[in-house]
Amino acid sequence: MDIHVNDSSTRRDKLENAILGAATRLFAECGFEGTSIAAVAERAGISKQNLLYYFPTKNALYQRVLDDVLDDWLERMAHLADPAAEPADVLRAYVAAKLRFSREQPWASRVYAMEVIGGAKFYGDQIRARVVPLLRRDIEVFEGWMADGRIARVDATHLLFALWAMTQSYADFSAQMALVLDKPELDTGDFEHAQQLIGDMVVRAVVTSV
Repeated sequence: MDIHVNDSSTRRDKLENAILGAATRLFAECGFEGTSIAAVAERAGISKQNLLYYFPTKNALYQRVLDDVLDDWLERMAHLADPAAEPADVLRAYVAAKLRFSREQPWASRVYAMEVIGGAKFYGDQIRARVVPLLRRDIEVFEGWMADGRIARVDATHLLFALWAMTQSYADFSAQMALVLDKPELDTGDFEHAQQLIGDMVVRAVVTSV
């Protein structure tokens, strides 16, 4: 294979990643309406014309950012709800995976949150097509555990909503948490404490054998 082709592909990937990184941060900070292509280009250190070569419109760039966010999130969550596993283990793994995403991808989480808070005007169809089926699959697993007496009878949909809220807040509201804790930002210990506390709360609330 031509080494120049590989070099060109590597440069393209690096530039695209730089654009997406800059766009994710700006969309998280300013929202879709408050973010301009020129601002993204400046943050990425390239010309506006060069950026438009990769993403011809702001809509296309925003769509790609949200696609990447959802791809990452769903990949992390896809194999957690195993009907044969112990419910306590699954619930703790679910909490851990969601908090890990909040810690590793806080700007991505905030972009998604801002889109949803705004009514999911740009991304509602993708959420219906990709998030809802995963949610329903998890609900089926939980309801199977209820039928077998392995967890308490609860509204599985709202259980998942509560898990999302508790874990995603460590990305979306981390600035407020840091202010309360009087520190520049949340650290490893904060996420470890959150994982233990949330996991304990959920398991004690719904797992009958605990």
